[in-house]
Parts: sequence; structure tokens; C-alpha cells
Amino acid sequence: MIAIWVTLTLAVLLVVTTGFFLASFLFLRSHDHSYLDAGPSRPRSAPPQTGPTPSPAHEDVLATVARLIDSSRGLRGKARLQAMRSALESLSDGKSFTSRRRPVNEQGIRGEWVVAPESRPDHRILYIHGGAWVAGSPKSHRAITDKLARISGASVFVLDYRLMPEHRFMQGIEDCRNAYRWILEQGPDGPTAVTFLAVAGDSAGGSNALGLLAWARDQRLRQADAGIALCPSTDLTLTAPSLRTNLRTDPMLGPALGALAYIPKPVLWWATMLGTRTAPTNPVASPLYGDLAGLPPILVHASEAEMLLDGARRYVAKAQAAGSPVELQTWPHMVHVWHFFTPELPEAEDAYEKIAAFLHTHRKHADAG
Repeated sequence: MIAIWVTLTLAVLLVVTTGFFLASFLFLRSHDHSYLDAGPSRPRSAPPQTGPTPSPAHEDVLATVARLIDSSRGLRGKARLQAMRSALESLSDGKSFTSRRRPVNEQGIRGEWVVAPESRPDHRILYIHGGAWVAGSPKSHRAITDKLARISGASVFVLDYRLMPEHRFMQGIEDCRNAYRWILEQGPDGPTAVTFLAVAGDSAGGSNALGLLAWARDQRLRQADAGIALCPSTDLTLTAPSLRTNLRTDPMLGPALGALAYIPKPVLWWATMLGTRTAPTNPVASPLYGDLAGLPPILVHASEAEMLLDGARRYVAKAQAAGSPVELQTWPHMVHVWHFFTPELPEAEDAYEKIAAFLHTHRKHADAG
């Protein structure tokens, strides 16, 4: 009798497990994007850790990142989330900023304007901060947004969108879409039409920025003149090779996401589905899966040492194949979103010089048009 029950139990487990994996591959299976990892269309760079030796300031950056990771080590649940949020907020502590800031809380839009002396009110950047959709704020990213305001000649609006888990993932996306419509007519000094518009973001915010540009195209709204994605997340199915190959060279994402590399993909897909209430193959969450034709000029930055590198490469290769003017620039050795560490990190300053040149080119086109 016991043998029969054991056999039945094993049979049920086998059926349930088989059903789970079949359902996963039928409903959540990702497209095979490995074809983007080779060939002339791929914007390849040097492999991680083979480029020029990083500047001495990079050691201080690594020490800062280590302290940030340690601040939440051993914590669980709400305590871990709060520690992560506090650590991210601290990245702007002790820095001096020359741009003026004006908080906004109107028409359902929350955030702050960042305006440098040379910023034009009709030239605008909508900035969407990173933080894995659960952390970050206009304050945490002031090092980046102050620099953008100063190098771009544009007024920067930093959106304070709703975060998980207090809010649903799609509520944060709705905030981004509402902010896009709003910034077309609202400047730092009141209502006025925009003559140059860029959408920018980092990490999770880079994902939102890329998705927002495709959404604006589909809605037939005035398209942005440029897009900037700093170390963006492009694919929540987590199938890009660098998620494993760069696990040990990514000091920021490696400790946080390393364990995910060993969890079966179907489990990760369902976990993402439960957490975001959005399929990981939905272009809203994974811009790589969307239609990438007809996009404005977009500049993508990535570190050759970070886990998200190949996701960025795949996005750029697919967009280029679709005819969109999307460019990838990479740096060896750098931590995820090394742009935070301005002005002390020379590699960050180099990245901002390239961003300034990109924006200057497309501002000229907008003014001429």
C-alpha cells in the first residue's frame, strides 16, 4: 500500500512539474535573441577587463559600491528594502550642485526641475531614475541630473514615479507616460511648448525610457529628438550571456543578482510575472521585445564588466537592424551606472563629454528643423 502511495505521489509531482514547465514555455517563453550576439550588426567591444587600466579614482568607487552592498547584507523584507533605498539616496550626499531645483507636484506629476544657468526652458530632458523599480528618487540621482543640466543646455525634469512594492509596476509606467505628455507643454517656468526634447534614464529607468520612446511613437505623439539609456535593463527574461559571464566582474549587480543566474528560467519568469503583474516578454518591461523601428536617435552606455552588457548590445543590434539610429558606447572595468561618480571619476567625465556631444548634435538638428 505504501509503495502505491509513493508511486502515486511521484506521478503527481511529475505531472505538476511537467505542466509547470510546459505552461512556462507556452505562455512566458522568450524569443531566442542569440542571433544578435554575433555578426556584423553587433556593436562588439573589447571583452571585460581587457581595456585600458582604470583611473586611480576607480578604487574609491569600488569601495563606495562595497559599502552600499554591505548596508543591506543580512537583512530581509522591508528592512532590506529600506536599507537599499537609504543607500541609494546617500549617493548624492556631500556633493555640491550648481543647478537650481524646483519641486513639482501638479496634475498627478511629481518630481523636480533641475535648471542650470545655461538651461533653456524650451529645451527639456525627461529623466527617469533607476533603482530596480523599487528604489531611487530625484534626490538619489542629483549627481547625474545636475551634470546633465549643465552639459546639455536643457532643463531637466526628474520624475518621481511610483515604486514597487507599494505600487504596481504599471503605475510607475503610467507616471512616465503622463510625464511625457506633460513635459511637451510644461517648462520649468510654466506652460510653454517644447522645441527640443530628450528622454533619458539609467538602469531600470533606462528600460522605462526606451519603452517610453516606443510608446510615444505608437501613440503618434511628438517624438523625442533624442534618447539616452545609461546601463539599461532591456530584457527581464534574463537570457543574455553576460548575466553569467560578467557575474564576477560586476561589483554592484553581481552580489544582488548573482543567485538568479542559477535559478531555472521558468521559475524566474513566473516570479517576474507575480512581482510586476506583467509578462517578462512584454515590451513594457523588456524593451528588447518591442518593435524597434522608427525610433529617434538613442545613445546607449554600458560597462563591459557589467551583467547587463549583452542586453544592451542586443537592443542596439536589433534597433540598428530595424533602421533606427541607435548607438552603443562601452567602457571597460566600470561599475554599473558609473555616471554617478562625477566629477571624481575621469571615466564618468569622459562619458558625459560623449553625452554632451550627442545632445549638441541633435539640439542643432531640432533648432534647424
